[in-house]
Amino acid sequence: MSFLAGQDKPASYLVSGTWGKKALAEAKRYGPVQAAWNGEKEGFRRVPKADEMFVNPGAAYLHFTSNETIQGVQMREAPRTGDVPLVCDMSSDFLSRPIDAGRYALIYAGAQKNAGPAGITMVLIRDDLLRRASEDVPTMLNYHTHALEDSLYNTPSTFAIYLVKLVTDWLLRDIGGLEKMAQVNRHKAGMIYDAIDNSDGFYSGFVESDSRSEMNVTFRLPSEELEEQFLAQARQRGLAELKGHRSVGGIRVSLYNAVPVEGVERLRDFMAEFKKSQG
Repeated sequence: MSFLAGQDKPASYLVSGTWGKKALAEAKRYGPVQAAWNGEKEGFRRVPKADEMFVNPGAAYLHFTSNETIQGVQMREAPRTGDVPLVCDMSSDFLSRPIDAGRYALIYAGAQKNAGPAGITMVLIRDDLLRRASEDVPTMLNYHTHALEDSLYNTPSTFAIYLVKLVTDWLLRDIGGLEKMAQVNRHKAGMIYDAIDNSDGFYSGFVESDSRSEMNVTFRLPSEELEEQFLAQARQRGLAELKGHRSVGGIRVSLYNAVPVEGVERLRDFMAEFKKSQG
C-alpha cells in the first residue's frame, strides 16, 4: 500500500513458497506486479539461482521471503538488486543468524518464531525508502506516523515488547550474539539433515540440498501409513507437533531459536531407531 498504490512502476516478487505466493497475491490488489521468479511449478523445492531471476531495473521494489516455513526453503543470501529497493519478509528466521541489514530497504518480521510472542511485528526501514512512502494510506498503516512518534502513536503492547527485550537479552548475554546463535541453529539442522541423508532413502528430504532451511526441516517417509506411525511413536517420546503442513503433508521439524539442542538429539536418535525397526 505504501510503495505500490497509485504507482506506474511494477513491483517484483520472488516466489519460493506459500508465503511468497500470498504476498504477491496481496500486492496485486494495489498495483502492477511481476514474478521475478516462481518455483511453484517445481513444487517449491528450491530457491532461484542468480541467473534465473529477472528483476525489472525500474521496479518499485523486489520482495522476497527469506524462509518459507511450509516447504522448508530458505534464502540465506539476499538477492542482488542494483538500485531496486530490497524488501524482505523475515518473519521466520529473524534473529536466527546475522544479516547485512544495509543490503535491505525494508525488513518486516512477525515476532512469533524467534523473537517473542505473537502480536508484535518489527519493521526496519531505510530513511530513503521512508521518504518514498505514500501518505495516502490510513494513519495507523502509515510508516511516517510510527517513525515520527517513535512507535508510540498508539498504546503499545508493552508486555509483548518486554518479552522481546528478554529474548534479545538472552541472545546477547547467554548465547553470545547472532553468530553464536547461527552456529547452534546450523548444528541443530545438521543433525536432522544428516539423519535424512544417511537413511538410505528411508527419509527423503522435500527440498534440494542447497536450498534447505535451518528453521524448518521437511521430509517424507516411504508411505503415509509409516508417517502416521512415526508421528504417533514420536509423540509418545514427547516429540510433538511434527506433522507437516496440511498443504504438503509429510514431516516438518521446526528448529527455532528456543528449541534446545537436547530435544533435537532426541529426535535424531528416534529417527534412527524408527528406521531400524521398520527396515
